[in-house]
Amino acid sequence: MSFKSIFISVFLGTSLIVVALIFNAKRPITETSQPSADFVRATGKCAACHRRETAAIIHQFERSEHAKEGVTCLDCHRAVENQETQAHKGFTIAKHLTAKNCSECHATEYTQFLRSRHAAPAWAAVSGARDFTAEQIAFAEKYHKGAVNRPANQLAVTEGESAINVGCLGCHDIGKPNADGSIGSCTACHARHSTSIALAREPETCGQCHMGPDHSQIEIYHESKHGVLYNAQKADMNLKAPPKILTTADMSVPTCVTCHLSGLDGLNVTHDTTERLSYWLFAAVSDKRPTYQQGQDTMQETCLKCHARSQVEKFYQEAEGVVADTNEKIREATALMKSLREEGLLTETSFDEPIEFLYFDLWHYYGRTAKHGAFMGGADFVQWHGNYELLLKMTELKKIAGELRENAGNP
Repeated sequence: MSFKSIFISVFLGTSLIVVALIFNAKRPITETSQPSADFVRATGKCAACHRRETAAIIHQFERSEHAKEGVTCLDCHRAVENQETQAHKGFTIAKHLTAKNCSECHATEYTQFLRSRHAAPAWAAVSGARDFTAEQIAFAEKYHKGAVNRPANQLAVTEGESAINVGCLGCHDIGKPNADGSIGSCTACHARHSTSIALAREPETCGQCHMGPDHSQIEIYHESKHGVLYNAQKADMNLKAPPKILTTADMSVPTCVTCHLSGLDGLNVTHDTTERLSYWLFAAVSDKRPTYQQGQDTMQETCLKCHARSQVEKFYQEAEGVVADTNEKIREATALMKSLREEGLLTETSFDEPIEFLYFDLWHYYGRTAKHGAFMGGADFVQWHGNYELLLKMTELKKIAGELRENAGNP
């Protein structure tokens, strides 16, 4: 072969490699981040048995970050302090896995979680303080006064045990006190065998609980510009990026987690969902949180990764205006209910008269919806699902109050 032929062959081969590299560099991150064909497979006695009996969990685990890092089944399933054990196919494992097992490796995340309303306050919102130790109550009350040291939810009690166990606690058990002394379950957001960051970043993961008329965040999100853009551009995003090094190149459009938990271009990461909040939006009358300024500043740092400061300030000013106006409407309704009680026109028993349900709907559904809509960019929820319903329910409330007074002979 002549020198010329060799040169041409080398040149063409090099050119093909360069073209291939350029082409590969332009592939979307969702393709380049996929596991290779020789991706790690679960092995050993656990996998051999479960691949036959519950094959899906093996496939989920094989796709997880835990598998890539060499974490084994026993690393998670072994019993830790205060956990009940059971014999299983020649192994001794924990009978129930809790957040305590996860905290063996993820201690910081668990400590942050304990400070959040996802922890003890979530369970106490249904069941009250009865299931917590004095130490757990004292810890939670430092961060959320009155949120745990409280009686059981009277509406839930009235609805009945099956409604509580299958309904209320289906979401609120994210803060369940466990027999081993821990609180909650990390798998509520990350799933058991996938242990997925990407799953926790999906709006629908939060939407399993943050949905419906009294906390319609998932519906508001999908109506908002954030939600529309996310649904259009999701395929080009890297939802698997580690939280501490997440960049706007990985996710140029935010989901719930981006704003409330993740680091973004150097911002701090947290598992305390309350750190970036400034108002008690879930309350009937929404006051500023004790950490109002810090929460607002921290959330706005996230907003400023995409938006101009003037735009962020205008958004917050308008949202706070909705909160103030909604508070006034709720105060009017609350004052009306208080006066009816003082006049002896209502019983002392909760939720035994139609007007009490009407008042509850007014603040718990429509008041909350208007405020959440304002802070999440959901215009329809501020208006038709919020303020219109507030106006309608207040009119109905006044009509019933007038009839009660007329029937009682009160002027």
